[in-house]
Amino acid sequence: MVLKPTAAGLQRAAKMLRSGGVVAFPTDTVYGLGASFDDELAQKRIYQIKGRPVGLPLILLIAAQSQLDGIVHVDSQAEALMRKWWPGPLTLILHSRRGGTLGVRIPGHKVALGLLRHAGPLMTTSANLHGREPAMNAEEAAALTGVMAVIDGGTAPGGMASTVLDLTGPEPHVLREGEITTHELLGPPPPRVG
Repeated sequence: MVLKPTAAGLQRAAKMLRSGGVVAFPTDTVYGLGASFDDELAQKRIYQIKGRPVGLPLILLIAAQSQLDGIVHVDSQAEALMRKWWPGPLTLILHSRRGGTLGVRIPGHKVALGLLRHAGPLMTTSANLHGREPAMNAEEAAALTGVMAVIDGGTAPGGMASTVLDLTGPEPHVLREGEITTHELLGPPPPRVG
């Protein structure tokens, strides 16, 4: 089922998500698959739809930083990065309050933000079969078996994936350089001695 990104369409998609469905939607890079943050069965469906190895974590997308309360530990360094780069292509890996770590991001796309405001935080990944190119439009996303609905927000902007910055170790560490460079995030590397 293809839904328009109107208030009614977003509300309908949010209802499907709350009832355990997986919904595809455009983000500031590619189309993504989303499941409710507190629905582990729906999150398992994402892995089944994609054929994704279970060891690869999903990313938490939120509409507002306040939605992270009680989910992850946010220190002053994370807070400063969020203020500077969100909404936008920066995924931060933080310590989860449930144990382990969790990647979190506020996407800079009005349709994604609209869905997140209606549905609440979503566990997400790109809309594609594992190892294949991600869906760039609603038609490609709808071709995935098991997706309950697709919000048609036109062609996704594409470009580079989000930069992934791990803040869980002793020093910040870029796991994947995307649209935001390591230099922009962390400054120039220290000079070499000797």
